[in-house]
Amino acid sequence: MRMKKKPAYTVAVVGATGAVGTEMIDVLEERTFPVGTLIPLASSRSAGGTVTFRGEAIPVQVLSKDSFSGVDIALFSAGADISREFAPIAAKAGAVVIDNSAAWRMESDVPLVVPEVNEHDIANHKGIIANPNCSTIQMVVALKPLHDRARIRRIVVTTFQSVSGTGKEAMDELMTETQDLLSFKEATPKVYPYQIAFNCLPQIDDFLPSGYTKEEMKMLNETRKIMGDRSIQVTATTVRVPVYVGHSEAVNIETEQKLTANEARAILSEAPGVRVFDDPAHKVYPMPLDVAGKDEVYVGRVREDESIANGLNLWVVADNLRKGAALNAIQIAGCLVKG
Repeated sequence: MRMKKKPAYTVAVVGATGAVGTEMIDVLEERTFPVGTLIPLASSRSAGGTVTFRGEAIPVQVLSKDSFSGVDIALFSAGADISREFAPIAAKAGAVVIDNSAAWRMESDVPLVVPEVNEHDIANHKGIIANPNCSTIQMVVALKPLHDRARIRRIVVTTFQSVSGTGKEAMDELMTETQDLLSFKEATPKVYPYQIAFNCLPQIDDFLPSGYTKEEMKMLNETRKIMGDRSIQVTATTVRVPVYVGHSEAVNIETEQKLTANEARAILSEAPGVRVFDDPAHKVYPMPLDVAGKDEVYVGRVREDESIANGLNLWVVADNLRKGAALNAIQIAGCLVKG
């Protein structure tokens, strides 16, 4: 169901002082979302602080059960525990919750939405809409147009995920470790189990008994739900790399119908939210440095997989704080309020 059309909406941002919450507020302003009143909410640690919106310093309020009176849209980015406790409270108060955590993504009655892929699922919400995992979002934006044309049977993906996906403390840790190591001091990791500076960690989230991590299984389960096709086979390896912003993915797909690399480029060049950045002869391919601050999902290194009949390889890069989190949430909100 759509929201009642209004000239302006009361929007709460839960986790307003975090990396994604800050980005949400920036995107609301950049995209001139019809915000009448912004309510930044955070834990008591942020009490007394402010956020800036449209040139105004707005005091951060401490999140409580009474925070959602009169709120139309509640953007959550404060972790699964907070979402499980407060999202139902916000929805009961009349707000539509768009939640960035993993708390509600796989609930059967909660839409999991990437607007370029499955905007139609928004209509089925019952007060809570889930924002998918950052690495899943950028992958399905790139793959859905190819799936519609040739039907994807199997996806093999390896991710190279930036530290901003963990949060501000992880970004600070990368900076501190880099400075220490360049000063011939020993790195002292706290956020990650091992040094992240000048290193790669083949673990994102906790390991499961299967040997896969929770992050890897999120990509499998969320991709199937968003694409609306449980038959797609997905296997993932997720890696944390010493990059501040921007996730990269090496994606291999097998399709029912043959797609050449040129056909795939042509399809993707017309796809919403995608930018093809692919000219290997001139060393043109997307990198995290290119996409930081950009809204689109960038695709390059498109080439046919010579080991199978109907296979393609793609390199997919996006700003994980924007399209992978904040922007996708505000796009969902935009779908709710449009006429």
